[in-house]
Amino acid sequence: MLLDKFDPLKNQMVQILDENGSHKEDILPKDLSLEAIKELYEKMLFVRLADTRALKMQRSGRMGTYASVEGQEAVQLGSHHALDKNDWIVPAFRETAVMWAHGVPMEDIYLYWIGNERGSHMPEGVNVLPVSIPVGSHMLHAVGLSWAAQMRQENQLAVAYFGDGATSEGDFHEAMNFAGVYKTPTIFICQNNQFAISTLKSHQTASDNYAMKAVAYGFPGVLVDGMDLLAMYAVTKEAVERARNGYGPTLIEAYTYRYGDHTTSDDAKVYRKPEEIEQWRKKDPLIRLQKFLAKNDMWNQKDDDALREKLQKKVDEITEKALNTPDQTIDELFD
Repeated sequence: MLLDKFDPLKNQMVQILDENGSHKEDILPKDLSLEAIKELYEKMLFVRLADTRALKMQRSGRMGTYASVEGQEAVQLGSHHALDKNDWIVPAFRETAVMWAHGVPMEDIYLYWIGNERGSHMPEGVNVLPVSIPVGSHMLHAVGLSWAAQMRQENQLAVAYFGDGATSEGDFHEAMNFAGVYKTPTIFICQNNQFAISTLKSHQTASDNYAMKAVAYGFPGVLVDGMDLLAMYAVTKEAVERARNGYGPTLIEAYTYRYGDHTTSDDAKVYRKPEEIEQWRKKDPLIRLQKFLAKNDMWNQKDDDALREKLQKKVDEITEKALNTPDQTIDELFD
């Protein structure tokens, strides 16, 4: 079990795929076929293209403030692959990839950022809460959802996604404490993208990592390479099994990086240097997965170019649909 093998108190990090696409055979998920991994790569590529389009729409005045997910796709799509459709996704505001993967149409995500409240209305049967802008407050909602499922004896769990900055909020500790006491089927995924807006980890916590904070609340925490889709899947799968079998919550710290600004209202050049971003570019989850698939004869540049063209047309269609959606009336807004 990875949750037992890698101790956050010793600052040990789970990694299966390295930057060169090489893998550790002894912990490679056996239930994840090469075909499934290729499909996950295609999903990552689609999200990357959709994210790039959203940034362009914001810069051209067709969308409001936007929070880019570039760099964190493996965290969200890798973890999501271990979940069931019936499980709850409880997002903060940078969860484009996991919201889309769980059933929220990309055009609806665009609508939210455009300022059309239709984007906050989830389709029937899609268990995703609306975007939560207040930092950390949504983790309490995730615990509440999973506690309700536990009391009803429903085989359902809730996954809260949040940034490292949220660990400084009281809501984080209240949610963790409650989940630990009642052993709720909750998975906390901390996307440590190195900056809480512009605040460095060293100015936010004296802990060696964020995963170790789970120890104080009586349940496992694990530090994972968040640029590694396979590691995120493998660890989340174990956390899901724990939750479904009544053993309670897990805290997963995904050690990752956001390539863009905190949001389009931020200027990251003020607090980080270009060479830092270039070093992290070498860890890009998309490129890492390309290298892995290429080593297994499942990827080549010609096919990838064709795939990009196909997915870009899909993004173009979604963009047109979102931009041509009528504004809601006042009555519709309150409904």
